[in-house]
Amino acid sequence: MPVLALLSALLVVGVEQLVQWKYGALGIVGLITLTVGLKADSPKAVSVGAVLLALLVAGPAL
Repeated sequence: MPVLALLSALLVVGVEQLVQWKYGALGIVGLITLTVGLKADSPKAVSVGAVLLALLVAGPAL
């Protein structure tokens, strides 16, 4: 079990670093809001985080 926890932690840190590198601070805010919303079972927080990440991934419309 400790190996699974370590791998999980490494995966989470890797995803956070990738999001921060590609999308900056707003990407981290969106990811944290989404994660906290999922853990707290808050549909509003999940929606805000998901929309923020979707807007960042979609990029500028022009």
